[in-house]
Amino acid sequence: MEFIKGYYVTAEIHVKDVSKIEKTKKELNILQEKSIEEIGCTLFKVHQSNADESTFILWERFENEASFKIHFEYEHTKNYVNQDLTEVVKFYQTDIL
Repeated sequence: MEFIKGYYVTAEIHVKDVSKIEKTKKELNILQEKSIEEIGCTLFKVHQSNADESTFILWERFENEASFKIHFEYEHTKNYVNQDLTEVVKFYQTDIL
């Protein structure tokens, strides 16, 4: 598999209320399915920690920073954010060497 330069995002997020882990998983799956359909988004994967089920890692790749910013204007992203299920623990923006 060849990787190409772009606007890569890795984010560690944590569920705010552990009683909502299953709901969060459902909503993250919806976010994942819808985000990968966005123009400019070529990777959007959600991973759940094996050590702590309330921790998730998001792997994302956008064509550029503008595509990433537009991601937050889509209804599916606004819907997820407005539910206030998770908080960002760490966030990295990187690119391929």
